[in-house]
Amino acid sequence: MGKMVFHCDGDRCIECNACVTACKNENEVPWGINRRRVVTLNDGVPGEKSISVACMHCSDAPCVNVCPTNVIYHTEDGVVLHNKDGCIGCGYCFYACPFGAPQYPQEGNFGSRGKMDKCTFCAGGPEEANSAEEFNKYGRNRLAEGKLPLCAEMCSTKALIAGDADEIADIFRQRVVERGFDSGGYGFQQKFGQQSGGGPRAGQKL
Repeated sequence: MGKMVFHCDGDRCIECNACVTACKNENEVPWGINRRRVVTLNDGVPGEKSISVACMHCSDAPCVNVCPTNVIYHTEDGVVLHNKDGCIGCGYCFYACPFGAPQYPQEGNFGSRGKMDKCTFCAGGPEEANSAEEFNKYGRNRLAEGKLPLCAEMCSTKALIAGDADEIADIFRQRVVERGFDSGGYGFQQKFGQQSGGGPRAGQKL
């Protein structure tokens, strides 16, 4: 399996927050924790766009490099996971992450923030796949079921896409070239066998 990645297309995101809701419901995320959030860039000025942000599962993840207990690690498919049993709540990963992905259920002094929580790419944790213990700590392990993260599955405009890095790059490359609703850039042809309707709709920006 190749490197698993997220990509959010700012030209398609409509700030509906369906990805945020899907994540919280699927993984039963504790109150006060948002593994995914929608951020608006250049708010109120020309060029305003919204993007969905979570852990980006970096290849050279700074959170992995700064963790003093080495509980954050890469899986074989490039997903960045963590072992809550060894987390001391120091907050180093929070300060190192450029996306603000690590979350803590408590506020307090050094070492009293509680166990770190973040997006797992719906890949669970180090416990047995799809066990009750894994779900209670990390949420649903959809990858073990052969599924993609629900946040991407629920995105109505397919602004947020997830999967193998090479396939995601091909989809986005096609979008950039064609920029058409029925052009196949959504990946509809490959998934549903639908025929392309051609170029962009009237008035749609290329």
